[in-house]
Amino acid sequence: MNWISEWALPKIKTLFGAPREVPENLWHKCSACEQMIFHRDLERNLHVCPHCGHHMRVGARQRLDYTLDEGWQRIELPKAPADPLKFRDQRRYGDRLREAQAKAGQEDAVVVAHGAIEGNRVVAAAFEFSFMGGSMGAGVGEALVTAARLAVLQDSPLIVFTASGGARMQEGAVSLMQMPRTVIATRMVKEAGLPFIVVLSDPTTGGVTASFAMLGDIQIAEPGAMIGFAGARVIEQTVREKLPEGFQRAEYLLEHGILDMVVRRGEMRPTLARLIGLLRLPERMPDLPVEPAPMSVAPPPALAAPAEPEGAGPAA
Repeated sequence: MNWISEWALPKIKTLFGAPREVPENLWHKCSACEQMIFHRDLERNLHVCPHCGHHMRVGARQRLDYTLDEGWQRIELPKAPADPLKFRDQRRYGDRLREAQAKAGQEDAVVVAHGAIEGNRVVAAAFEFSFMGGSMGAGVGEALVTAARLAVLQDSPLIVFTASGGARMQEGAVSLMQMPRTVIATRMVKEAGLPFIVVLSDPTTGGVTASFAMLGDIQIAEPGAMIGFAGARVIEQTVREKLPEGFQRAEYLLEHGILDMVVRRGEMRPTLARLIGLLRLPERMPDLPVEPAPMSVAPPPALAAPAEPEGAGPAA
């Protein structure tokens, strides 16, 4: 054993201070104002830039942590066909799907959970944009149908947080069929008399916008979220006109009546709790039969005896 390399050298490095490994993700740069933010400050501020208020994209499980009460439970979803068309471009779709599943730690682009928001029981579905751009395939359609059925079964409101690029092209017509499926799922919730609330985050585009995402009883968006069907450049080339500033942003849509409100991420949880309280009136107790109060009736006036005629004597 070489005592110099095994014992003396480590002691010297410890004495004079060896260079320590520093994690690379301690600082984050805001994509809007380009300011550097310490990771703990960013987490404390729910991934909202403290300098300019820019709402950064967050994952599905992070969003559920921010919104639901502690102790929410994730729902196991039924498996959809993995590669119905055996699609292949530069790579096999099955390989892309397995890679996305391993990276995100989930089966598809939506996480479904049941829990509560400030004590109000809810079923929530959240999109994971990092999973193939949050695109909607058969797995996403199955997840939303499952969430709707669970909401009806538990008599709970359904809240969906969207973040998607639209339909998943690798599944072709199978992906397009998820649009009417998700619309039918929302009808199930509404016909049961339950609130359906949609929270639109950045970005929400394509087939998701063209289906269930615009059918909520209440439409909420985060500040600055991009919401639309086609891209702005495609629209400009089609209509051959310059689009107004802020087109397809949450504030523009609120101004033109497409949205009901724009809510900051830090205020989302109490806002949803308040809306659920307004939309779900407490159950009324059955009305008990009320006995009518006795009415006081004045007794009829006594009848006076008929007066005898004058001069009439006693009968003989």
